[in-house]
Amino acid sequence: MNHAVLLPILLPMSAGALLAAMPAQALRAQRAVCAVATLLLLPVAVMLMQHAATGAIDVYAVGNWAAPFGIVVQLDRIGAMMLVLTAVLAVAAHAAAGGTARQGRHFHALFQFQLMGLNGAFLAGDLFNLFVFFEILLIASYALLVHGAGRARIGAGLHYVILNLVASSFFLVAIGVLYGLSGTLNMAHLGLRLAGLPAQDLPLAVAAGVMLMLVFGLKAALFPLYFWLPRAYASATGPVAALFAIMTKVGIYAMLRCAALLFGGAQGLLEPFLHDWVFPLALVTLAIGGIGAVAARTLRAMTSYLVVASVGLLSACVAMQSQAGWAAALYYLPSTTLCTAGLFLLADALEPDPARDGAVPVASRLAGTLYLVGVLSAVGLPPLSGFLGKAMILRATPVPWMPALWPVVLLSSLLLLIAVSRTGTRLLWRLPHEAAQVPEGAEHLDENHPAVARARVRPDPRKLACCALLLAGNVALTVYARPATEYMADAAAQLLDRAAYMRAVLPAQKE
Repeated sequence: MNHAVLLPILLPMSAGALLAAMPAQALRAQRAVCAVATLLLLPVAVMLMQHAATGAIDVYAVGNWAAPFGIVVQLDRIGAMMLVLTAVLAVAAHAAAGGTARQGRHFHALFQFQLMGLNGAFLAGDLFNLFVFFEILLIASYALLVHGAGRARIGAGLHYVILNLVASSFFLVAIGVLYGLSGTLNMAHLGLRLAGLPAQDLPLAVAAGVMLMLVFGLKAALFPLYFWLPRAYASATGPVAALFAIMTKVGIYAMLRCAALLFGGAQGLLEPFLHDWVFPLALVTLAIGGIGAVAARTLRAMTSYLVVASVGLLSACVAMQSQAGWAAALYYLPSTTLCTAGLFLLADALEPDPARDGAVPVASRLAGTLYLVGVLSAVGLPPLSGFLGKAMILRATPVPWMPALWPVVLLSSLLLLIAVSRTGTRLLWRLPHEAAQVPEGAEHLDENHPAVARARVRPDPRKLACCALLLAGNVALTVYARPATEYMADAAAQLLDRAAYMRAVLPAQKE
């Protein structure tokens, strides 16, 4: 089992290298290799999650160099859960990407390198390798975002690249400062060293920690660092946007990991910053997500703002620094990721595609059902997992924070409800009526005539099926809410137990 921890990194890395070496004309072979590698990730991730559910913290020392001097890969409950979520998204996104892959070169190789970066970030045991995997997933995401070209994608991609390059620079500066103060970058060892810093070094450590949190806040799209997300996600192709649904959650994961393991969680070095700055910014992000969704004119744009709203709520949970708040966030995180990813695929199937001669897809009962399930979970209406997650978060809110958080959550939910109702009316009622209109002078033609067929295009059944797969995850989180919440509570408790990580990662380390 110890060696199996490396599989989520090695599988996509090997597949990506093989795909990059294959000729561009062998698209069918590339798709087959990518599909096999992606499908294999799911049972591997499930196996690792079953093992992590026992409470074990597995540590793999690369090259048999023990921590803190060597590179370590570590697996715990939260990391295993994120691996499974990534694998599910990858299977659905790749299955829906048939047409997308033909719009440019190296789609499948980039897809695998993106998975490698994501999985590596969830398994990294030291800050520098967290930075390395961040860069791998970001470089792959740059190319995937502009895949298929187009002015909107190129413009959004340029904005996205510049902001993330700046963030990466600050990430390196923060790593350098922490290394200068502690002499280590292993997370468990760094937490141990930071806890024993002399008083004169504490302000510099706090500054480096704040810089790290700002970098993660940009990657998560926390206000005022969220401006890149709506335009980038709305311009990406559906399968790419579906995979990107977990990109912001990498930032949330990094905030949780570093706040607990490096800075001591509640009453730690960053407690004032998280309380005084991250929490108010999270409320603003949540409100902006609701306002932006109401202003959005397309399902893609609206779903992008649903992602922003979810980031605001998750960031508020991070600022709580309590086991109950983090457990609620860990339950809400997969719920919102699955439903927004499903809505991105649904948008790709339902909204008009200019590349298809102005054809307008005709909504079906299946599409309407999928939209209803997706928005119920995204907005947080009963009975689905989105409602349960929001209820858990509101229940876990500290009493002094209730007057601030509860009204913002309720108001943003109302705005999101208005937005999804309006968009659903356009897509599922008015749009089918418009699609039924045949071109002028063609009323006498057979319905199979090309002039009529261009006006009536059925949504891609493959994308609808992949959307259904993702939204089935929301239903599963609702049906199995009790074991899911118990797992998340255990994951939050384990994450806050810094001593357990030190025993696992540094068995011979003396305090």
